[in-house]
Amino acid sequence: MSDRVIIYLGIIFCCISIIVGAFGAHALESVIFDKMDVFNTGNEYHAFHSLALIIVGSLSKQFKIDLSYVAYLFVAGILLFSGSLYSIAIFKLSYLGIVTPIGGICFLSGWILLLVKLYK
Repeated sequence: MSDRVIIYLGIIFCCISIIVGAFGAHALESVIFDKMDVFNTGNEYHAFHSLALIIVGSLSKQFKIDLSYVAYLFVAGILLFSGSLYSIAIFKLSYLGIVTPIGGICFLSGWILLLVKLYK
């Protein structure tokens, strides 16, 4: 994955994060009122790691190193961590809670890999 694609993905995921956050806060408020904290956690991590993708793409370009695996891990984390929390809050699919830690491990692995890649 090129640095430009990583940056584009970050921008797209940022837009999606804003749309999902606004939709959840307004249109779905009556549906997720009891799980608003779960929804907000998913949205915060979604937004944070979307911005991280933009930074990773920029670092990849600046230092001329391949950070595509970091980007893959962040995308997987967004889909698994935030996606499972959105599903738990909106659709009450509590059994998806088993997926959430896998997404968290993807996030953590991405940050560790980024540190290792930049240290070399």
